[in-house]
Amino acid sequence: MNPIFSQKGFTPLQPDAPCLRAREESGIPKVKEMPWPLGRVVAGFTLIESLVGVAVFMIIAVSVYQAYAVTMNAVRVSRLKIIATALANEQFEIIRNLPYDDVGVVGSIPNGKIPRIQNFIRDNTEFAVETTIRNIDDPFDGTIGGVPNDLSPSDYRLAELEISCSSCKNFTALRLTTQVGPRALETASTNGALFVQVFDASGQPVSGADVHVENNQAVPPIVIDDTTNNDGFLQIVDAPPGAEAYEIAVSKSGYSTEQTYPTGAPGNPNPTKPHATVALQQLTQISFSIDRTSTLDISSVTNTCGPVSSIDFSLSGSKLIGANPDVLKYSASHITDGLGKKTIFGLEWDTYNLNFTDSSYDLAGAVPLLPLALNPNTGQDFKLIVAPKVSNGLLVTVKDASTQLPLSDAIVRLEGLSYDTTLTTGHGFIRQTDWSGGAGQDDFIDPARYFDSDGNAEINDPAGEFHLRKIFDEYEPSAYLISSAFDTGSASNFHQILWQPQSQPPDTGQDSVRFQIATNNNKMTWNFLGTDGTANTYYTLADQNINSLHNGDRYLRYKAFLQTASTTWTPTISDVSFTFTSSCVPPGQVLFTGLGTGDYTLTVSKAGYQPFTDTVTVSSSWQQYGVTVSP
Repeated sequence: MNPIFSQKGFTPLQPDAPCLRAREESGIPKVKEMPWPLGRVVAGFTLIESLVGVAVFMIIAVSVYQAYAVTMNAVRVSRLKIIATALANEQFEIIRNLPYDDVGVVGSIPNGKIPRIQNFIRDNTEFAVETTIRNIDDPFDGTIGGVPNDLSPSDYRLAELEISCSSCKNFTALRLTTQVGPRALETASTNGALFVQVFDASGQPVSGADVHVENNQAVPPIVIDDTTNNDGFLQIVDAPPGAEAYEIAVSKSGYSTEQTYPTGAPGNPNPTKPHATVALQQLTQISFSIDRTSTLDISSVTNTCGPVSSIDFSLSGSKLIGANPDVLKYSASHITDGLGKKTIFGLEWDTYNLNFTDSSYDLAGAVPLLPLALNPNTGQDFKLIVAPKVSNGLLVTVKDASTQLPLSDAIVRLEGLSYDTTLTTGHGFIRQTDWSGGAGQDDFIDPARYFDSDGNAEINDPAGEFHLRKIFDEYEPSAYLISSAFDTGSASNFHQILWQPQSQPPDTGQDSVRFQIATNNNKMTWNFLGTDGTANTYYTLADQNINSLHNGDRYLRYKAFLQTASTTWTPTISDVSFTFTSSCVPPGQVLFTGLGTGDYTLTVSKAGYQPFTDTVTVSSSWQQYGVTVSP
């Protein structure tokens, strides 16, 4: 018995089976039984082999398909170009067979009978044909306005066809040109010429600038849309004469714009660039200056870099489009957002001034200094340093007379009408004048609170100063008070510490008021140091320079020490302030606030410069005054 059959459950035929007996009786030879090899298993492809085979087939098939698609696309594009070229030749033949005076675009220069835009269907595909025809002044016989002066400058006409297909994938517009000459001899022209020149801020030609020209005095009206050549020129030859007839506007993507204006318009009666005039057999050349636009990122902050939202201001350039009266090319009102930010896009290069119109804040300075010179194709950061409005304000700017750069460390004094204040340009200041709110404040948010004390300081009797606490009829012998953390907004250089009153009762003894200062960049490590940068010394005189060891830090705390030699007397502090410089402190500028209306004496002094004195009349809620000093 075959073992394979027995393993699979089959029963082999027995020798006496009826079918076998019938076979023998019929004489059919008996087929020799072939032995089945032991252990042989007949099987097809495995799943992995099948997947690999399918993957190989797909790679080959996709590659073949892509090659086929690329080939067919190339054939299709080639066919479209052949059709477009044939269409161009067809249009050129029409142009060449027209009378010379009719070779032109309807409503253009030269004026003719050819529409600017035409649509044609060829081989079930729609093509657009844009026709441009220009008069050409060939220098062979002279040029208009040149030597010799060509009084018939239209020597021949250049026809350009641009054929495009908006529904055709991967089809690049086709541009072809041809020349058409007159059949007769030249005669003196009854027209003129208009040359439009476009250059950038540095005087370099701007090629590819879009030039739009209209002449609504002509019949029919003339409309030309063209671009400047590599030399920045668009030359319109054989233009019909007309007084201020040609309206011109020049632009380019990403660039500023410039245009002509009508004379006598209500908002601009005397434009600096009126519509162009073309005279008989004369050349009119008009130039325009455009360049890439810039972006101005404005932020309104305090002198400690804290953002101030919703600040109103207006920004205006210095370029004029009209005179008598002056009409500015750019002037617009703006407001900063909730984060004190305002981004103005698409500004032309110019010198800009800012008019502060906010009702709650005064302008305490600007970084960089106003007026702001904005260059082409730049992104400029501009900080408005603001301060809460307190009665009338006077912003004083001090500059070097020769360089016109702002001068820091200039001493500016304003006195008059019972007002006498001295400020230093380029120095911000931190000030505290009340401690009655009590201790427990880490950061200087509430101006009447502080961080900590030993409990021996009196802060409420009266409010607005602190001194030694009195128990019955005697004062505590000593006390200390630590301020909250002041944030200058950025890494700063610290200059002076000042306090009031500067003199104390003699009975309190020598150095009855002392200070130490701690600064850092993390608001965690507070090491109080004195004049030599150690914990063993103190600031004992008002208006002392702060040790430069603190420079580069952002956060500051002071520690005030009071002591008395006689318990019947106490030293008193009513005002503590510090001066510093940082990225949010305007250079060369100081703001005086709380002024009355009237005349004040302004004095400016700086080492190495001649002193300056003048009388300033304060007559508005905010005004500015510029000072230039010479070495």
